[in-house]
Amino acid sequence: MSGYRVKLQRLAVAGSGDLQICSLHDRQQYADSFGEAEAAGISPACWPLFGQIWPSCQKLADLMQSWVVGDPSVREMGCGLALASLVVHRRGGDVTASGRHPLAESFFRVNLSPNGMSGLEFRVGHRTRQNPRLGKFGLIIDSDRLCERNHPEQVAAFIELHASREAEVLIIDPNRGNRLALHHHMRRLGFLVDETTLEAMLDDGHLFRGRLLRYRRSAQSVKRV
Repeated sequence: MSGYRVKLQRLAVAGSGDLQICSLHDRQQYADSFGEAEAAGISPACWPLFGQIWPSCQKLADLMQSWVVGDPSVREMGCGLALASLVVHRRGGDVTASGRHPLAESFFRVNLSPNGMSGLEFRVGHRTRQNPRLGKFGLIIDSDRLCERNHPEQVAAFIELHASREAEVLIIDPNRGNRLALHHHMRRLGFLVDETTLEAMLDDGHLFRGRLLRYRRSAQSVKRV
C-alpha cells in the first residue's frame, strides 16, 4: 500500500482456522496525495480506523463461523477489513462486502490471496448516499455502527433500501448507547427486535462485552407497516 505502513497478523476465528490479515500498522497512518480523504468527507483522525482489527469485528467474524446462514445473500455493511465476509465466503455463503472508505477495496483484495480465496465480491456502499448497484439482501451484518447519535437513523435508512422483504439483520454493538434509537427505527420498518448480551474472550485474550442486535422481518410484517 503506497504511502502506508502495514502489518500482517494471524487472527484466530472461533471454531475454524486462522485468517491472515493485512491491516494498517497503527492509527497514525494517513496519506492523502490524491485528495481522496477530502472527497470522501473523512477526517485525518478517522481515515485509518477502517484498517484496524476491532474487537466487534472479531466477534462478528466468530459469530459468522457458527451462524446458520442458509440461502439468503449476505451483505456486510461498512466492512472495514471484511473479516466476517471472509468467514462467510470460506463457508460457501453468498456474501458481498461493502464500504465507503477509498482504501477498503484495496485491502480487501490483498487479503483474499493469503487466505486461499477468490471470487468474493466488493461493492462501494455509503449509508448516507444512494447505492443503486448494491442491490437487496436477505441477511445484513455489521459491527460497531452506532458511535454517534445520528447513526441509528442512517443505519435504518440504509437497511430499508437494501434489505429484502424477508430479511434478517445482525449487528454487534460494544455497548455504544445508541441501540434503543435503532430499535425504534427498525420496529417502524416492520422488524422484530431481539437483543442478546455478549461476554466472550477474543483471540488476543481480551474480554469482549457487548450485545448482539438481531432484527427479523417477514413479508407479512412489511405489508402491515
